[in-house]
Formats: sequence, C-alpha cells, structure tokens
Amino acid sequence: MYGERSNERSAIGRRAGEVARSVVRDDPASNRARTPRGVCGTVGAMITGIWAGGLAAALCALPVSSANAQPRVVVLGTATPGGGFPVYGEAVAETINAIDPSLRVETRHTKGSTENVPMLEAGQLDIGLVQGEVAHEALSGVGRSPTNLRIIAAMYGTPGMFVVRGDTPYRTVADLKGKPVAFGARGSGLVVLARYILDGLGLDRDRDFQAVFLDQAGDGPTMVMDRRVAALWGGGIGWPGFTAVARGPQGARFIAPEADDLRAIQAKHPFLKPMTIPAGSYPGQDSPIVSVGSWSFILAAPALPEDVAYRLARALHRGEADLARRLPQARETTAANTAAAAPRPELIHPGVLRYLREIGATR
Repeated sequence: MYGERSNERSAIGRRAGEVARSVVRDDPASNRARTPRGVCGTVGAMITGIWAGGLAAALCALPVSSANAQPRVVVLGTATPGGGFPVYGEAVAETINAIDPSLRVETRHTKGSTENVPMLEAGQLDIGLVQGEVAHEALSGVGRSPTNLRIIAAMYGTPGMFVVRGDTPYRTVADLKGKPVAFGARGSGLVVLARYILDGLGLDRDRDFQAVFLDQAGDGPTMVMDRRVAALWGGGIGWPGFTAVARGPQGARFIAPEADDLRAIQAKHPFLKPMTIPAGSYPGQDSPIVSVGSWSFILAAPALPEDVAYRLARALHRGEADLARRLPQARETTAANTAAAAPRPELIHPGVLRYLREIGATR
C-alpha cells in the first residue's frame, strides 16, 4: 500500500514538472525571470492528496530558469579610435563577457583619459581606462581635490617615447626641438605623460616643439609617414601608432631619453618609474628601449556596487591567459600586478580588494 502510494506520488510529481516546463516554454511574452501564472493554476488543479497544497506552493515558489535573467551592463570608457585604449578595451570586454555571462561590458569611445575621469565622477561611465599620469593626478589630488574613483585593475606600464621614420636623421630628443611633433589627441593621457617627461628634461612641449594635436589617435602614423610631422609621441608595448609607423616602407626609429636624462626626470617626478620595452616589441626593433612611465588603470565610478567590482576582478583574474592571447600587452593585466601597482591598498575598490584577499594576492 505504502509502495503504491509512493509510486503514485512520484508519477504525479513527474507529470507536474512536465506541465510546468511545458507552460514555461510556451510563454513567449517576457524574458524576465518570473513564475508564469499558468504553471501554478495547472499544477494546483492536477495535484491531489494530503500533500497537494504543500507541493503546489513549492512549485509556485520556484523561479523560472535564471538563464532568462538579464546581465548587468557595465559601460567602459576607452578613447578615440586608432589608439591603444580602444583596442585594449575591446579585449577586456570580450574576455569578461566570455568568462562571466552575468556581466555585459560595453565599450564607449571617449576623448581619452582626461575625459574619462570626469565622466566616471559624474556617473556617465561605470568603469574607464585612465593613463597613469592622469590617474596619479586624480588619485593624489594634483591641481584638484582627490577623486573618489577606485581601482578595478592595473592595465599595463606605459614608458613614453617618440617614433620617427627610419630614413630621417633624428636620433635624440634634442634633435626634435623646433620640429613639428604629433603628441596625440588632446584628451589622451599620453599628452600628460609627455608633459611630465619633457618637464624633467627642462623642456616645454609648446615652447620647444611645434606641438600638433590630433582629432583621433589613428591620424598620427600617416602624418609621420608623409612627413607632415617629424615624430609621433606614444608609449608602451604594442601601441598601434608605433606599430603602424614601424610597418611603413621606411621603417621606424624609436627615441627615448638617455640614461642621464632618465635620472633627471625621476629626480623631479619620482612617481615615474623605469620601464623597459623588450626587443622585438615592434617590427625592426632589435634592442630593448628603456624609458620612464607609470601604470595605467581601469578605474571605477563611485557608485559601482561592490558585488559588480568583485565579479569584474574575478573574471579578469580567471581570464588572464585569454586576455593575453587577445592582446599581448594585456599580459600585464593580472591580479598580482593590480595589488602591486596600486599606490595604496585603500585606492583599490572594496569589491576588488575582497577578491584579491580571497586569492592571496594581498593582505
């Protein structure tokens, strides 16, 4: 008797589940996670016995599959087309979206680092790419009050240098004095890096050079190759502008401050650190290049929830190898580098800091 009733209960439960799934499948009206009213009505009518009410209530309380839940959109500000930030931003978005389906990172072109900071502060972006010197000024309160933006991840180091055509006579920074030089888009953090490095050399961008500013970062290489400018300023490994000039018919020569000049720059601006671009980072680059620069960061808006920051950090950590495959320079985007590059631990977003502690990357 007991066995028969138990089998009967199992059959009813299986049938109830089949009907519930059928009703969910047949309901095309909405993709939001909810319990269709038809499920409760149909199941309740089918189930009888002393346990019917309890089972019906339990089935009605079950949510429809979470696969229908909408991902949390995270807007990522990059820079103007043709520069390194848009390329990096796309690689980051693709990596995070592949690792964590509960997030959908969407990139947005901006004027660059100097626009990303105020847009983040105004809540117009969720996260943004910010070049090291701009991040330094914002986080330290240089010329302004310290920002309440926080670090999601360290991107990569950006040592600054110039590129010229390989068939030109220019070999030192001094050779470029008085010449037209493209320093990048006005909103780019690379322009700020140039200001610090040249200041450490006792030079002024506008007084000592014919400074040219670009509407889009991608315009610079063509201007070098057709001789409208003598040089293009940029930085880092795999920067698109440098790659484009190096692949041109005349090849490229890179110009960085000399050893004594690097010491002078660091004496005046200690936050700039020595960095090396390994040989082979660009076509025809046979020797390593030593310059100074700083870490660029992905910064978060003040209102970014802790759980979202945690999931971003987790996805970036789990996707480190994938991100490096998508973009070689992004191999520096690691949890360990984020912990090491942050000027102070309290500048790391609380959600990210929680994840870094969980994996043992920081205390």
